[in-house]
Amino acid sequence: MKSRLNCYFDPKLADQLTAFALRQGVHRSQLVEAAVTSFLSPDALDRREAAFVRRLDRLSRQMERIERDLTIVIEVQALFVRFWLSASPPIPAAQQDAAKAQGASRYQGFIETLGRRLQRGDSLVREISREITPEHYGRDDSSARAEEDADQELAPAEADAAGREGDHARA
Repeated sequence: MKSRLNCYFDPKLADQLTAFALRQGVHRSQLVEAAVTSFLSPDALDRREAAFVRRLDRLSRQMERIERDLTIVIEVQALFVRFWLSASPPIPAAQQDAAKAQGASRYQGFIETLGRRLQRGDSLVREISREITPEHYGRDDSSARAEEDADQELAPAEADAAGREGDHARA
């Protein structure tokens, strides 16, 4: 025989309990009994703790990936700036306007290329990760090469366009 208990609930909670009981087609007392049993069960604490641990592990892995990606981005940016500063000669004052026009044109091409890559879902960080550790991505070299070939098809057209821009700037 079951013991009878009188419990007091906040009216909003009582309404939620009633609505849930109606949806489930069970009595409110059955829901309360199941909730109390689950709460008092030693396994319930273990299950909740395991769920929290899984979530924390997943968040830790995501943070590690973000940190790794950010480190790669910072290093790429630093190497680019170092190379650009060491390889770019100063521009004479007479050619400043032409250089600005060429720079604006190249920047527009960069933005268009970036937009296409983002629309396709391409990521330099993923490409670098696939090159460094292809075994983690479960891909063979042929699929990686096919993707690189697709990018290489775009590169000559972009380089050719940049070369034409350079010719116009020199003229």
